[in-house]
Amino acid sequence: MIKKIGHLYKEAYTGLPRDTWILAIAEFINRSGFMVLFFLNIYLTDRLGFNLSKAGQVISAYGIGAIIGSYLGGWLCEYVGAFRILKLSFALSGIFLIIAGQISTFWILFLLILLYGTASSAFFPASDTVISQLCEGELRSRGYALRRLASNLGITIGPAVGGYLVLVDYHLLFWVDGITSLAAAVFLYEYLKKGFETKNIQSNTEIVSISPFKDIYFLVYLVFFLILMTAFAQLFSTFPLYLYRVYQLPESRIGPLLAVNTIIIVLFEMVLLYSLRKKPVMNFIILGSLLIGCGYALLPLGRSFLFAAFTVIVWTMGEIFVLPLSTTAVANRAGASAGRYLGLYSLTFALSMLISPIIGNNIYDAWGGNILWLSVGIVGLICAVGFLFLRHKITQQP
Repeated sequence: MIKKIGHLYKEAYTGLPRDTWILAIAEFINRSGFMVLFFLNIYLTDRLGFNLSKAGQVISAYGIGAIIGSYLGGWLCEYVGAFRILKLSFALSGIFLIIAGQISTFWILFLLILLYGTASSAFFPASDTVISQLCEGELRSRGYALRRLASNLGITIGPAVGGYLVLVDYHLLFWVDGITSLAAAVFLYEYLKKGFETKNIQSNTEIVSISPFKDIYFLVYLVFFLILMTAFAQLFSTFPLYLYRVYQLPESRIGPLLAVNTIIIVLFEMVLLYSLRKKPVMNFIILGSLLIGCGYALLPLGRSFLFAAFTVIVWTMGEIFVLPLSTTAVANRAGASAGRYLGLYSLTFALSMLISPIIGNNIYDAWGGNILWLSVGIVGLICAVGFLFLRHKITQQP
């Protein structure tokens, strides 16, 4: 039994090109310091004295930047090369974060977080461009999964360390997060520079015959995906705030609790996806939607660290099913139009990051956390029904 499990893990990771691993390592370096966003709501409200509305606006600046960066990064890949965008993304995001840690003025902070979101999100279309050229066929989905795995492995470290750094000084979050981004840029420069810029890596925004804006079923799918991700993204705003205020968990315990999410992803996502590679992806997206809603809806039923960890496990399983398999479903439907479809899909995810803290913080402020988490549970159910309706339609090319 143990031998079979070991063989399964080995098969899941075998055959990926070297440069795919280099990209994954760079992402791990960057994400190992990713901690500011998790504690930003607490920092803005409890340390800088912003009300929940203003704090939500600052956090939403990251979402605005993510929308800009997702589009701008892909567009610039065609003109200056994906490799340069990768380096600039890491370097600029590190610089903007370090500066943001020294600022307490609302509008300046808003601008810096906006720039940080733009710079950091430009990495994703650039790395997608590189991986799409490095990996063919079945290896491509595994290449994207490896990058996500590296990201989540890094996040296992970031929030946990951040929870202890805030006990010393909140400004250390910005310094450590920024420095690890700069370190990732240096790593890419050292290990991908030889011959990489001479490779014919083109933009994914090539001209194709099918427009995603004319694909009604795809657009309906994006609406449900946007709603679900808006609920899921409470992870970055109201979820840690609820743990801090209602569960009365200090920052030093919130960090390790958030790490439960990434530990589960690191240990099981790659193998689960490899095992499900021949199964209908929409069935598991439906299941994942229910698990995300259920995980958050359970929060008001407990007050202990262990119960909070249990809820994290529930919605993490939903995340494992929804996020990578949703990307697969979109790519399968897109066919030769993958660049445009996945670009619009990425913008939808970025939009959820924009509106999630505004909606979540305002519901929390007006009606409290219990109503918020009940609403998230209802959203999970509604989206599951929506995906059930689209199950057979979205898996076929238009």
